[in-house]
Amino acid sequence: MRYAKAVAEPSRTGEKRFLGIPVARGVGRGRLFVFHPTASRTVPQYGIRDGDVPEQTQKLEHALLRSREQIHNIQKRVRENMGAKDAAIFDAQLLLLDDPVLLEEVVRYLRRERVNVEHAFSVVSHRYLAAFGAIDDDYLRERMVDMRDVVDRILHNLLQREGPVGLADLREPSILVTDDLTPSQTALLDRGLILGFATDQGSHTSHTAILAQSLQLPAIVGLRNASRQLRSGQYALLDGFNGALIVDPTDQTLFEYGQLARKQLAREDRLRELRDQAAVTLDNVGVTLSANIEQTAETAAVKDKGADGVGLFRTEYLFLNRETTPSEEEQYQAYHRVATDLHPSPVIIRTLDLGGDKVQSERTLPVEMNPFMGLRAIRVCLQQHGLFRTQLRAILRASAAGNVKMMYPMISGLDELNQANRLVEQCKAELRQEKVPFDPDLEIGVMIEVPAAALIAETLARRVKFFSIGTNDLIQYALAVDRLNPQIAHLYQPTHPAVLHLIKRTIDAAHQHGIWTGICGAMAGDPVLVPLLLGLGADELSVAPSLVPAVKFIIRRLKSAEARALADFALGCEDLNLILERCQALAEDIAPDLFANDNPTA
Repeated sequence: MRYAKAVAEPSRTGEKRFLGIPVARGVGRGRLFVFHPTASRTVPQYGIRDGDVPEQTQKLEHALLRSREQIHNIQKRVRENMGAKDAAIFDAQLLLLDDPVLLEEVVRYLRRERVNVEHAFSVVSHRYLAAFGAIDDDYLRERMVDMRDVVDRILHNLLQREGPVGLADLREPSILVTDDLTPSQTALLDRGLILGFATDQGSHTSHTAILAQSLQLPAIVGLRNASRQLRSGQYALLDGFNGALIVDPTDQTLFEYGQLARKQLAREDRLRELRDQAAVTLDNVGVTLSANIEQTAETAAVKDKGADGVGLFRTEYLFLNRETTPSEEEQYQAYHRVATDLHPSPVIIRTLDLGGDKVQSERTLPVEMNPFMGLRAIRVCLQQHGLFRTQLRAILRASAAGNVKMMYPMISGLDELNQANRLVEQCKAELRQEKVPFDPDLEIGVMIEVPAAALIAETLARRVKFFSIGTNDLIQYALAVDRLNPQIAHLYQPTHPAVLHLIKRTIDAAHQHGIWTGICGAMAGDPVLVPLLLGLGADELSVAPSLVPAVKFIIRRLKSAEARALADFALGCEDLNLILERCQALAEDIAPDLFANDNPTA
């Protein structure tokens, strides 16, 4: 990762290079649009009488309702265009709108000072922003961006302005340069007009960075003061691979980046050719390569990228950010649509995984100090039988298509599995009595995400049809590391020996009892780690649709003997960095084109 320098670096004659933090890969080329948000007009201040307080308070309530409606609309657009995971970013903003401490302080201020609510809100909210900015914690300071986004929105609604300042002056495709972008501004960028963006503020963990990746826009953050040194209309290259904004590039630089663009296109063409080819090693060992999805519309991408089906259908998007839970019929229609669209390819539906970083808009779940260790996933379902039974009935009805499987998330013990299975049998009995068709032999598996589940894998394997290892949570729980916390994210290590032994133990237990094991976490989508996972014995890999071609590419250039040798080395090695180096070396050796250097000046 390359970090920002305070000033531009002079390079070849006539060009300047500003170095920042690359957060979204790709190259943008075009004119700059330097965006300086218009400073808000002075917030009016005037005195009020005691009798005016109810009216002023009501004005604040109306502004909050309007702000919530606007954020919900943005969230809906993000969910439709990018997916539920990115839409969940705006849950943080919705939580801020309901913060009783901030709102009560505003009301107390206007009562005490007898001033209008706009001024009271401005004073109190900016105190909060200043307090966040002073905290010596990068992660918490980054969350201040979300708070500022909400504060600006509420203030604009209090002042009855149309909304936070936008980018309405942009008329032609351009590279956007600005001091900072809020998550809501980023989410609403017009991809037809934005070739990429560069900001003075921000980090690789910011919500703006995450949204840029989903938008597939080249992006750099942390340029410090570039927006104050540049002007609209200058010609530039935005290098999202290496974190460079190159202004007035020379002919040589343009040539080098042209070569890079051609290499990228050639690589994409080669990967596209694999669509209808099987995921099979050079010595003819087949691997099931599935896709992870969260919306019914993603079935087109599953087919387009050449996946073998769906290894993980996340069902949370049906439940998130709505006033009521989805009915059995609504859920059935969604599950049935995916199953029929992809028939006869298998579709594995994961039951509800609410909690942790996923909450419903009505927030029926209690606020917890550590939600990842609390009431989530199967624990929620076993406490709220009505919610769970509705979903089970919908999945069972969809199983009549003949290609549906089901799995429970976050199983940590046999008792949870037995309770869930008893509910399934009750739902089956109800559907038989109602003469509603379903697959009586529906295969049921469990996700191995908790170290306890991996340690009792033999016990679980005797009672299910398959395992699916969720490596994201397994690593998090095994190593006690929140991968989203930048202070300790470096400790989140997929090649940690403890993690590899848990994976191996799970796979071996499955094979001993005649069932298969898939891997659906981020490890499965990393081409560097794919040979290691196959060497450990994984039968299936399930990744985001966009990652299917690259994973298939490396599988088809791998020999199973090489994968087993790598796994044997890793299981006998104590050094996680050495394991990663060996994985990298094998991947680059068998698929050098996939790891070609993307820095044209290297």
